[in-house]
Amino acid sequence: MPFEPRHTWLIFLSMIAFAGAACAAPPPDTLAQRLVACAACHGREGRATNDGYYPRIAGKPAGYLFNQLVNFRDGRRRNAAMTYLVNHQTDAYLREIAGHFAALDLPYPPPLLAKADPAVLARGERLVRQGDTARGIPACVACHGAELTGVEPAIPGLLGLPRDYMNAQFGAWKGGLRQAASPDCMGDIARKLTSEDIGAASAWLASRPWPAAAAAAAAKPAAAAGALKLPLRCGSAGVP
Repeated sequence: MPFEPRHTWLIFLSMIAFAGAACAAPPPDTLAQRLVACAACHGREGRATNDGYYPRIAGKPAGYLFNQLVNFRDGRRRNAAMTYLVNHQTDAYLREIAGHFAALDLPYPPPLLAKADPAVLARGERLVRQGDTARGIPACVACHGAELTGVEPAIPGLLGLPRDYMNAQFGAWKGGLRQAASPDCMGDIARKLTSEDIGAASAWLASRPWPAAAAAAAAKPAAAAGALKLPLRCGSAGVP
């Protein structure tokens, strides 16, 4: 192709662009800068996105986040992208990552309007607040806190999560695709739940707003009168 004068300008502009890129200061090598990549799935600052699947990680208890990173690394949870990111990381570095996101105190958006039938929502609320003693299913509040905002150091809150994400996680526990450190209490509970139970509980939880100025509780609430006495031991309730 014959050389034309306009090619000179193209070459000149390319040289300017290359020089500018070469002279640009590299981004700071900080933990926050390295974790910007997490926003691709978990949203800016770990606030979650609107696609209904990836969870919010900002503000979750550090022990919970650390346990999940270890579970992805060690094969108890399965997600190709997460496994790739943490596969060769040390416990110490995973604790740093967990601590970074746990320290983010950011407001929660209002929940999406529930489209479920009122009877379904009522069933979900009963399971969350009371459980089902006849089937050996404890109330969610027994472990996740009276306000459902989690319990330190390692039990997550259940509010502010997309309905689709919760349905998927219950299904993964029920089918053995998601596991936790033994004894895996959530796996035991999920296997007692029907598909209707899961759909109802997820729908009700997703419809609830995050309480104002609430954080993870320091301790689990005392068991209510008549509540299922929990013989459950949860391997993920503490931090290794």
